[in-house]
Amino acid sequence: MRTKTKLYAAVLGLATTGALALSSGGASSHGYTDLPISRQKLCQNGTVTNCGDIQWEPQSVEGPKGFPGSGAADGRICSANNTRFAQLDSPRTPSGGAWPTTRVTGGQNYTFRWQFTAMHATTDFKYYVTRQGWNQNHNLARSDLNLTPFLTVPYGGQRPPSTLSHSGRLPTGLSGHHVILAVWTIADTGNAFYACSDVTF
Repeated sequence: MRTKTKLYAAVLGLATTGALALSSGGASSHGYTDLPISRQKLCQNGTVTNCGDIQWEPQSVEGPKGFPGSGAADGRICSANNTRFAQLDSPRTPSGGAWPTTRVTGGQNYTFRWQFTAMHATTDFKYYVTRQGWNQNHNLARSDLNLTPFLTVPYGGQRPPSTLSHSGRLPTGLSGHHVILAVWTIADTGNAFYACSDVTF
């Protein structure tokens, strides 16, 4: 009987350790945009359903930094190369519909907002947008984007608060459906966080 009790305690201890390791891994994952609302936030709040793991972890879209010279691969930009979140890369929602869009106006200031669950030392925030006439029928690629960011917000290695807003002028000359790609580059790791937001100009 004692042997069974010891075995049960050992198994329980391993399970607890594993759960703590998983939970600490999740706790270190870290931020997303909700203005304009990102695909991961649309999945998390239930506006878009059947999204898989991203509904529980909108803050975890983390991949290699260095975009656009390196970083997330073409076709996997919106998921930051993370196959667990591949639903974010598709030009259609998991149910086959169009991603909901936020209406914006070119040439006007727009307030972008991030929500953070872990506040990392930050190099900068950069925002890219698709070109007029981009191919909306495949996963987002560099060829679809204007690779010069329309807004760069340097952050000098500081840590952001739990909610951070900053404003910038949206580009002109765009109409219809576009994707804004926000990239939050971390200063003291090799990673960045990616968020794709669908908008209508």
